[in-house]
Amino acid sequence: MDSMLEDLINEMKQAIVQWFEFIGDKDAEQIVKRTPLQVGIHDYGLLEYAKGRVSVTDTELDFLSPKVKTRLGEPAELLSEEQVREQIVPRLAAFMQQQLDSFPSPAIIDYKFSFWGKFRVQEGEVTLPILQHIDEAKKERLLHAIASYIQTKLDDGKYPTKPLETFFLSRHLLDESLFPDPDAGRIISVFEHILELNKGKKERLAEHRSNIVRALRNWVEETFLPRYFETRKDEWRQTEYTRKTDIQLEDTEQGPIELLLYTAVSIIKYEPSYSKSTGLAFLERAVELGSARASRFMKEGSGTFAKEDVHFRNEFVECTANDVFSTVTITIKQEAEESYARALRFICRLLQQGFPKNYQIKLKSGVKQFLPIKGLAKSGTHRFFANAMEYPKLHPLLKEYAREAMEEFEWYADTEDEKSCMPGSYAVFGLGLADRSYFGLVEDYMKLVDDEHQSVQNGFTTAFVEQYGVNAESIPTLVACILRSTEAIKLKIKPAMEEEANTRLLLQQVSGLQPYEVEHIVYPIWGGVEKLKAAAAKAKGEKAALLSELMQAASPKKNQR
Repeated sequence: MDSMLEDLINEMKQAIVQWFEFIGDKDAEQIVKRTPLQVGIHDYGLLEYAKGRVSVTDTELDFLSPKVKTRLGEPAELLSEEQVREQIVPRLAAFMQQQLDSFPSPAIIDYKFSFWGKFRVQEGEVTLPILQHIDEAKKERLLHAIASYIQTKLDDGKYPTKPLETFFLSRHLLDESLFPDPDAGRIISVFEHILELNKGKKERLAEHRSNIVRALRNWVEETFLPRYFETRKDEWRQTEYTRKTDIQLEDTEQGPIELLLYTAVSIIKYEPSYSKSTGLAFLERAVELGSARASRFMKEGSGTFAKEDVHFRNEFVECTANDVFSTVTITIKQEAEESYARALRFICRLLQQGFPKNYQIKLKSGVKQFLPIKGLAKSGTHRFFANAMEYPKLHPLLKEYAREAMEEFEWYADTEDEKSCMPGSYAVFGLGLADRSYFGLVEDYMKLVDDEHQSVQNGFTTAFVEQYGVNAESIPTLVACILRSTEAIKLKIKPAMEEEANTRLLLQQVSGLQPYEVEHIVYPIWGGVEKLKAAAAKAKGEKAALLSELMQAASPKKNQR
């Protein structure tokens, strides 16, 4: 067994050497020159051993970089945990330290480097730290760079900053190896200053905010919550938390708990809909830790909005909003135009102030009106807008709301699966069926539709055809609708679309589209390009030429030599 163990350790060392050779094949010096806030690249390594196989990689979830592997003959018996702890780990630690000290490209390794081992042993599987290394010189250089950056680019700064700098800074400020006693108030102030400096461009601002929220979420999940909760993954890979009884949070309102609440609210307000549950879970943990602010957030909202923006009441209607749960509760006291007008203005102002667009309406009203469109959820949100549509004088206000609400990759919170729909959908659909003057609104809406995760536009398109038919006025909007409809839609408009005037208009509308897009439009009308080809073959004169031209537009162009 001793000679086999020696061979195994040598193989592990060889795998480590190969891994260093692999990660060393980078121009590290050039990479870290991008920003003084980066002093290295790799901060983690993992050695795995099971059944004679040794592998070293950057992370357990590294699916992009190839793992460095060696293969031994499977041993006659499994290693024991004692052998791993007492004979393997100490020798690997010393060897890894030698590799770090002699590595020819120091910029490859970050100021802090952790090397772990996962071993299959007689007792099961054991994961152990092999080496925890800190380069003090790099650490001091990084701390100086952080202080200089905050002073010159943020405290004294007047110009937008780079997202890459925010990516590193946000992680450094939450790194307790750099800042053992993080100042929560100061960290939040720095983050808010970054967002303020970069508020001029929406996409750039979103990138900065995403970097900040990701760093905060990592800190919450990997550093803060594990101190106070036992964690485990359920069968759906969702994290379950169990409160530790032997450790208490010293201050339930100041310090780290501030960062937890800031993280939760940021996720709820700015991250996609599917992340909202994570933000709520963080708030629930804060409540368990005894935070009165967290309890208040759960009941009243995050406090981000002024009181007059989240609550309104008069003799016609009462409106209350909670951004934590993304709900707007509307109680209609009198079924009147003024009631819905005031509620619409309430919602529009909320959205203008940054209220989550993936919200839902909890409606208390005696009227149960729904839009004449198949496939829509019969929710409180749907019912509110259908009720409001009954008042023609509110249609301009509904358009204003729709323009404010429409957002790609967001959906009303009370819809899911095949009934999911983008905020603004009910207002757009109702207006689109009410009057031709809203065709432009419908077309703008369709440009934002994510047809991989939403199909309610199919029902609207069908209703649109039934309402307006196929003609010069409806074809541009109809094409926009079909282009965003799913393959499940079928339209009975083939005879009308084969009228020469309409076919000519259709050709004009598809001009400039990719062949696959034209084919997507052809399918629900003719049943596919082949059926369109058959229709063109049967047609005569100008009609045949027009259908043939449409068929060519829907056919991929072959490369010409």
